[in-house]
Amino acid sequence: MQNLQYIMLTCFLCMFSCKEQPKNETVEMQQTLESISPITDAVLESAVIYEANIRQYSAEGSFNAFTRDIPKLKDLGVKIIWLMPIFPISEVKRKAYGDLMVEDIEDPKEREKYLGSYYAVSDFRKINPEFGSIEDFRRLLDTAHEHDIYVILDWVPNHTGWDHTWITEHPDFYTKNAKGEITDPLKEDGTSVGWEDVADLDYSNKEMRQAMIADMMYWVKEEGVDGFRCDMAGMVPTDFWADAIPRLRAEKDIFMLAEADKPELTRDNMFEMAYGWEAHHLLNAIAKGEKNAKHFNEYMQNSAEKWVGGGFLMNFLTNHDENSWAGTVKERMGDASEAMLALTYCMPGMPLIYSGQEYDLDHRLKFFEKDSIPKKKGEVWPLLEKLGQLKNESPALAGAKAPASYEKIETPREENIIAFRRKNENSELIYLCNTGPDKVEFTLSLTGKYKDYMSGTEVDLQGNNTYQLGAWDYRILLKM
Repeated sequence: MQNLQYIMLTCFLCMFSCKEQPKNETVEMQQTLESISPITDAVLESAVIYEANIRQYSAEGSFNAFTRDIPKLKDLGVKIIWLMPIFPISEVKRKAYGDLMVEDIEDPKEREKYLGSYYAVSDFRKINPEFGSIEDFRRLLDTAHEHDIYVILDWVPNHTGWDHTWITEHPDFYTKNAKGEITDPLKEDGTSVGWEDVADLDYSNKEMRQAMIADMMYWVKEEGVDGFRCDMAGMVPTDFWADAIPRLRAEKDIFMLAEADKPELTRDNMFEMAYGWEAHHLLNAIAKGEKNAKHFNEYMQNSAEKWVGGGFLMNFLTNHDENSWAGTVKERMGDASEAMLALTYCMPGMPLIYSGQEYDLDHRLKFFEKDSIPKKKGEVWPLLEKLGQLKNESPALAGAKAPASYEKIETPREENIIAFRRKNENSELIYLCNTGPDKVEFTLSLTGKYKDYMSGTEVDLQGNNTYQLGAWDYRILLKM
């Protein structure tokens, strides 16, 4: 951490401005330098992360519309905003829908409505004019920092769009086929991944690696972003991250999220957090009745072994991919939705909110064209507000590099009931959940006085008393 250098620089500039500047200018200088402290491990322990889909967040789809709502996100416990790619989108081979490209559509008016994939970047150092200007982006960043919220950019290191300047200026930066032609990303067997709208980067090219690091450094050094969520991080060689991330951190303390489920990416000063894909798919399967509480307990045991000495996981019910392609939370989880959401906050890791989730989003957002989320608070907002407060304030939910302990609680209904306890310092939390559509009775060999966090009522556990949970019912108990 570079806190000492930061404090010394701030003190020096403040002393200088006190001598040379009018009083009001001194205050302005201090506010600029001290808008937000560098991100720390302690922040990550209690953080909620929010994925912002700028295009679909509002009717106008702009930075400014999102910026106006940043203070509201703080009410949900959000400490980190992840912005989906904010860069210009390639026009060459721009995706419309399915396998159809925009250039294949004859009607010019019809072509206009297809905006392409955020992940087909044409320039890593510019702003997508669809969202606004660089000044608008800076205003967003400043507003987030004023509310003690960090901002990370969605970075796309595996490929570029087909009209990126590197295509013509540095064709050697890209993967080639037997004919010497630049290709889209390929599987190990040489067949296409299915992303025909992007060109695959060749990481055996050392010059390309340096150019990629330089572009990332620009956003850290010149614009002051707080880190990156790296798209398809596991498709990029690990040794690239081992080189790039420490160099970025030498400039500023940043937070790194890998879209991957690989523990090796979270070691040796690389990514702090990875995707909890396995847990996500498991919770979907539990909600559908395909798996049960026993499988969750097995996952938690295996996960503890898999990630020992590594990083921590992002827990989520939905994100931009899941919502658009796999279905809404209600489609996939139905009556289990609330219990599974609460579980993502109570299990170790960091919970994610995706744009619209807080407003009960119940339709699949279009991916390549304009759409919009609802903006009326319903059932989910107050739930997220309450869970966010718990995550922010309870040491028992520390979930990052110094997580609270996790202990499975034995019940005679192992296949039906998820039951665990988390402890940290003098804080203790118990999560109980019935993972099925029928009422369940069970005993708990626990004693003590607790508060039901969601209802506020007192609960007196007395050894082997019988307890009941209705269909998909859950309890969050705090030790009194």
